[in-house]
Amino acid sequence: MIKRYLLITKPGIIFGNLVSVAGGFFLASKGSIDLALFLATAVGVSLVIASGCVFNNYIDRDIDKIMERTKNRVLVQGLISPSVTLSYATLLGIAGFALLYLKVNALAATFGVMGFVVYVGLYSLCLKRKSVYGTLVGSLSGAAPPVIGYCAVSNEFDMGAAILLLIFCLWQMPHSYAIAIFRLNDYRAASIPVLPVEKGIPVTKRHITFYILAFLAATLALTIGGYAGYKYLIVAAVMGIYWLRMALMGYKTNDDNAWARKLFVFSIVTITALSIMMSVDFNVQAQEVLLALAR
Repeated sequence: MIKRYLLITKPGIIFGNLVSVAGGFFLASKGSIDLALFLATAVGVSLVIASGCVFNNYIDRDIDKIMERTKNRVLVQGLISPSVTLSYATLLGIAGFALLYLKVNALAATFGVMGFVVYVGLYSLCLKRKSVYGTLVGSLSGAAPPVIGYCAVSNEFDMGAAILLLIFCLWQMPHSYAIAIFRLNDYRAASIPVLPVEKGIPVTKRHITFYILAFLAATLALTIGGYAGYKYLIVAAVMGIYWLRMALMGYKTNDDNAWARKLFVFSIVTITALSIMMSVDFNVQAQEVLLALAR
């Protein structure tokens, strides 16, 4: 029973987002780490994401039984009732928002609400089944965790937070498009209008290339803006250029599925590496100079 309730929270998604939360938190901390604050932030974000994922499982239970990768989910198999699922999702969300508001700060809680509303309301309920732009709008929810981590420390939405929001929004696009390519048959069966279904794989490849280029530029902005150091810059440049090279190889491949899977896997490696590097290679001196100039 415990396993069932754990599975519908999508633990893999929670863990992946916690890496980005840590990246934003430690970047803003600049070496002065409040472990109690970090724990409250991490648990609060985890509960909010868990709530969103449970609501998503409830909303998508009709199409999940059509798709190969989701046909064995807990709600599809009827192992948890829809009414209990809704109660569970609501309790998780209330606990997460309360923890962020009471133990972190109002700004972090606000971004938690924003990410939740975008994912559950705009994406899952409204756009996922109706518009090719669902992926673009949904990317805002995926970019919320690192911003929450950053704002938990800074308690303000400054240029560093804005750059993090941009980086993670842009990363979501090629990451999601790669999934849509190698899961194309699933999306077609469920009539979900992702870009490869609506516009075809060649168009999707061009979009992937564009977004990776934009992502690469955004990642470098953390160092240019004085928030991260040069070790981060080197890693960001190398990872971004190699990811771009992989995207360009897609124009010559004879196996789109295999190529898309590799692109997807490397996207996770890339964002994990960047989250780690921004955690350990923050730039204190540059930020102090920028603050002095601002005054």
